[in-house]
Amino acid sequence: MITVKLVGGAKKSFSKEQLEIGKSDITIQELIDLLLQLQPDDSPKLDTENILIAINGADSSAMDGKSTIIKNNDVVSIIPVIHGGASKKLLYKISSKQIQILQIKGKKAIDVKFLDDLRKKYPKLQLQAVSSQFVLNSYHMKKILSLSLESQKNDILLSNKPETDILMRFALTKQISAAIASVGIKPNADFILIAIGNKTNLHSLHKELSPLIIPLFSKNNTIFLKKSFKISKKQIDCVYSKTPLEDILVEKAAVLL
Repeated sequence: MITVKLVGGAKKSFSKEQLEIGKSDITIQELIDLLLQLQPDDSPKLDTENILIAINGADSSAMDGKSTIIKNNDVVSIIPVIHGGASKKLLYKISSKQIQILQIKGKKAIDVKFLDDLRKKYPKLQLQAVSSQFVLNSYHMKKILSLSLESQKNDILLSNKPETDILMRFALTKQISAAIASVGIKPNADFILIAIGNKTNLHSLHKELSPLIIPLFSKNNTIFLKKSFKISKKQIDCVYSKTPLEDILVEKAAVLL
C-alpha cells in the first residue's frame, strides 16, 4: 500500500488531499502513469512535468528521479512547483540535514546586509542566498546542495564554510569574490534563500519572511545559464539524459576542486 498526498493544485486534479494506492515496489514513473489513469475526466489535468515528488519527505530528484522505487507503506507527496499552485517552500533532507528553500522578492532595500542580519538573528541556522537566475529548478538546486554537503562530510570543501561552498558551486568558480559578485544578493533582484538547521528554527524563519516569499522556480533560466557559462547546443546534445543542462551544470560544479 502506498499513500499519496496531494498538495496545492494537485488536490484539484483529484478533488481530495490523499489517495491510497494498493501497490508497492513500483517506480515513480509507474505511479505517475497510474495516477493519470485514476484521475477523473472532468478534473484539471495533473501537470506531471512541473511537480516535485517527495518520498517520506525526501526529494526524489536526489535519489533516482522517476526511476526511484516506491516501497510498501511509503508516503509520496505530489507538489506542483510551477503551475496549478506553485510551491513557496521546499523542505527536504540531505545527509541527515534539514533544508528549507525559499525564494525572496528582490527589493531596493534588500542587499547583503539582509543576509547578515538573518544570520545574527538565527545563529543556529546555516544561511546562504543565491541569485534566482542561477538556479534552473529543484533538481539543479538539490544536486548542488548534495555536492556541498557531501564535500563537507568528506572534508573537501572549496572554502572553510559549506555556505560559501554552495555559492561557489552555483557560480562555477573557485574564487569567493567572483562567486559573491555573480550569484550573491543584489538590490531589486530575486534570490533563493537556503536555510539548513532544525525544523523549529526553519519554521520561525519562514514565518518571519512570509510577506517577502514568492513562488519557487517560476521563471525559466535556461537561456541565461547557457549564455553565462558558455554551454553550447552541441554540448547539451552530447549528454544522454532527460536533464542535460542540469547535469552539465552539476558536473562543472563537481570538478571545481
